[in-house]
Amino acid sequence: MIAKAEQTGVPILELQRQRALLQMEYEEERRTFMQHKEAIGMQRLVSRGDAWLPVRIGKSYYNSLNQLCVEVFRNVTEEDTDHNFEFGRPVQFFKTQPQPQTGITALFSGTVSYVDGDRMVVSVPDNAALADLQVSEGQIGIQLSFDETSYRLMFEALERTMRAKGRLGYLRDLFYSRQQAAAFTFPDMGFDYLNKTQERAVNEVLRAKDVAIVHGPPGTGKTTTLVEAIYETLRRESQVLVCAQSNMAVDWISEKLVDRGLNVLRIGNPTRVDDKMLSFTYERRFEAHPDYPHLWAIRKAIRELRSQRKRSDNWHQKMDRLKSRATELEIRINAELFGEARVIACTLVGSANRLLDGMKFGTLFIDEAAQALEAACWIPIRRAGRVIFAGDHCQLPPTVKCYEALKGGLGRTLMERIASEKPEVVTLLRIQYRMNEDIMRFSSDWFYHNQMVAAPEVQHRSILDLDRPITWIDTSEYEGKEEFIGESFGRINKTEAMLTILSLQAYFELIGKERILQERLDVGIISPYRAQVQYLRQQIRKREFFKPFRSFISVNTVDGFQGQERDIIVISLVRSNDEGQIGFLRDLRRMNVAITRARMKLIILGDRPTLTRHPFYQKLWEYVEELKIEN
Repeated sequence: MIAKAEQTGVPILELQRQRALLQMEYEEERRTFMQHKEAIGMQRLVSRGDAWLPVRIGKSYYNSLNQLCVEVFRNVTEEDTDHNFEFGRPVQFFKTQPQPQTGITALFSGTVSYVDGDRMVVSVPDNAALADLQVSEGQIGIQLSFDETSYRLMFEALERTMRAKGRLGYLRDLFYSRQQAAAFTFPDMGFDYLNKTQERAVNEVLRAKDVAIVHGPPGTGKTTTLVEAIYETLRRESQVLVCAQSNMAVDWISEKLVDRGLNVLRIGNPTRVDDKMLSFTYERRFEAHPDYPHLWAIRKAIRELRSQRKRSDNWHQKMDRLKSRATELEIRINAELFGEARVIACTLVGSANRLLDGMKFGTLFIDEAAQALEAACWIPIRRAGRVIFAGDHCQLPPTVKCYEALKGGLGRTLMERIASEKPEVVTLLRIQYRMNEDIMRFSSDWFYHNQMVAAPEVQHRSILDLDRPITWIDTSEYEGKEEFIGESFGRINKTEAMLTILSLQAYFELIGKERILQERLDVGIISPYRAQVQYLRQQIRKREFFKPFRSFISVNTVDGFQGQERDIIVISLVRSNDEGQIGFLRDLRRMNVAITRARMKLIILGDRPTLTRHPFYQKLWEYVEELKIEN
């Protein structure tokens, strides 16, 4: 069948289609980025978290990777809590003029090397005019630039895959056909601390010669299963590559692998910065190597030699000698670091890092694979003999901004494609350990063919006796309507926001202050709309009642809560209009994430007449009403 697929060129045609759709997405995202940048103004960029203004410039120095770096501090106001700067993102420094009407002057570009709250380190070119950052008039700021690099790497990966022979060519043809994936046959191994479906998933990963999929619905212990599968694989292989779409997902799996006792080398800097996370980054390990002080001294000598205006006759000989010694030391340090590591961890795009040039791995694990564009997955696949996908295509999909590309199938992931073509390689984890059974059941029925089961220890978990696990407060009775804030900022419903705050306060009063503090009950307030999230944050900060509990309450978008859980979840759905328009609330996978974050109590606020014109929300409303009768 693979031979037939090759003859008909199906894989190549599919990859060409992916390339065309990716091109549409690239053009749309670039156009939108430039349009917003010009149209919405600097203050809006700041409030969206896409710019810092003003900033204070700290020290400049060369880091252990020999990159010139600049330290940047944000001047924080109470409103500025969120931002979108993270490791690897391209940025641009700019200067404002004393008179606002004269606009801004672009200075030079860089790449985020490290972010910790309101402090950021940016790597810049060696020839960057750092003197421009010292101004007597106006202010210095920094803003996100359009990310050309990720798209370039995805286009290159598609081209390489289309041309591929050997193992990459084999996997390409296998993934685009109904050919059965090859597998070993051996008896099941037992793992005392895994349940039966987790145990089966690990065994299927070990048997797979080509591909396996671990499908993990909310709360089913996907990470636990994946860590065990990696651990067992490393009893048979010397090293594996572990990737995920986002830095946060890479951090999470890396931390769990470190806890399991594995030597992890993290390429790139973590999103959450603490000593434990930093200790397994490549940069920190590199500078901790015994040979590093010697290398640093040689690099310093090279920089001093470069800065000499009067160059002696033997200048080139000295420079060549120093460079040769620096390269030799760098190769030696890298050989030791990569030789010792059992797991190399990075984002999908990060797997193109020059540090991995020439490296091959028996197994590639892709976590949160259902959030990754197909083209991004092909970046690391070229380095692997076989691929293990883990994720849930019923939760957050990849972000696709171009409607035409989405309609054409860009949002369909490689994991989804393989799961539909080769159901035999998929293992569904069925037992969940997070939610009260009533919270779980609706998601299980709608998304997972009623296959999920609540573990006995969580089946009836609740905060209050005789409490209903799910409440839907119909906000249509309060006549609050959605508003549209700016062309690109999103929707807000202030009446619903106040009802959200009051509903949480009322529930807190039922539980009692002492108990909340003593048991450290945590709360997540979720809204699909960023404008509503920011407004809710402001209201929580202003309200005196919540002062003792602020550290237990987090407010974020659905995407911001992916992979997380809370004792209490409150969802503000925002949409309220006479036409029944619900926008991207039609993306039910996002709603699946939102309603499955709660361990014990789920409170939904939404305009019933607007939302229930859609069958999903009608069914959810009916389900919540049935629970009233049952309880």
